[in-house]
Amino acid sequence: MSADPAFIIVGGGLAAAKAAESLRELGHHGRLIVLGDEPERPYLRPPLSKGYLLGKEDRASIYVHPESWYADHDVELMLGTRVAAVDPWAREVELDGGRRIPYAKLLLATGSSPRRLPVPGANQPNVLYLRRVGDSERLREVFTEGARIVVIGGGWIGLESAAAARAAGAEVTVLEHAALPLLKPLGREAAEVFAGLHREHGVRLVPHARVERVTGSRVRADGVLLADGTRLPADAVVVGVGAAPNDRLAREAGLEVDDGVVTDARLRTSAPDVYAAGDVADAYHPRYGRRLRVEHWANALHQPRTAARGMMGEEAVYDRLPYFYTDQYDLGMEYTGYVGPGGYDHVVFRGSTAERRFIAFYLSGGRVLAGMSVNVWDVIEPIRNLILSGTVVDEARLADPAVPLDRLLA
Repeated sequence: MSADPAFIIVGGGLAAAKAAESLRELGHHGRLIVLGDEPERPYLRPPLSKGYLLGKEDRASIYVHPESWYADHDVELMLGTRVAAVDPWAREVELDGGRRIPYAKLLLATGSSPRRLPVPGANQPNVLYLRRVGDSERLREVFTEGARIVVIGGGWIGLESAAAARAAGAEVTVLEHAALPLLKPLGREAAEVFAGLHREHGVRLVPHARVERVTGSRVRADGVLLADGTRLPADAVVVGVGAAPNDRLAREAGLEVDDGVVTDARLRTSAPDVYAAGDVADAYHPRYGRRLRVEHWANALHQPRTAARGMMGEEAVYDRLPYFYTDQYDLGMEYTGYVGPGGYDHVVFRGSTAERRFIAFYLSGGRVLAGMSVNVWDVIEPIRNLILSGTVVDEARLADPAVPLDRLLA
């Protein structure tokens, strides 16, 4: 093993595992250390709110690599290890207990954490969040036939949790601060599709909900009190009100931090030889001319390759279009592209929203900025090509299912 300073990856999730994999594939033969604060080796997070939560996937299926992979590739996987500080001037990381490890290159892949519900009573044991595998297993325990589940937050985690709870036979209420779940990211018509889906499966949706407090004792929550005086009884409360980047190490080290750890398009931070990737990275995206922090699986999967190439001295830019997906009941959705708040003119639909089988195109100035497919498969690549082309499209042909998507660029 080399006595030289190591390449160190701080984080124990998908981004960390893929960075280690990429560094070995790219020819880094020196010391390589992955520091993860969980006792589990790196695993995928999407199954935690999907297949694993539903009991359709076993525990072995969630891991990024087999257990032997790390030893086979001479990767020092230090689990249950908390990094106390990063010293970019001494080029060291400090572990709890004071041990310091020098680095040649450092990647911050520390991910994000669920935002906590800031109301009285929210610290009770059966007020639950979903981020780690243990969280998913705890939800599975409380999602039982007849259990009363109140979900606070109508975003992706909230709705996927609601779908899993209903599949288990629980009585589910979703509290959403807006008029509809997913209204902000999808727009009204597409958001109505998801709202209708959940209503059809017996979920009670409460719009414009303002949570006053979680009721119960210090031992157990027994309900949620709304600002209008409504009290909803609950055997468990699931909170999905967003995620915050785990940027403490970077901030305390004096790195530039905004909505996460600020990087350029090469995923370099403001400190020499320090990179960031995944949920924690507030990365400049050259296509959009602004920084984006994307809390989805695809970024954690693909960004580490770019960071690893930079750590190896190569010139590489991360410019992939954002992508995410969801599975709820019998609905499967994929989305690619990006539109900021007020960033599109209108939406063109191809197919039937009533039948929940359609593609939605988000346009500005006649150009497709993003596309979402619902129960329509193998179309993300042509949607991506439409976006990347920047072509002004014929909207009548765009909406016509008889016109193949790849013909729109002809």
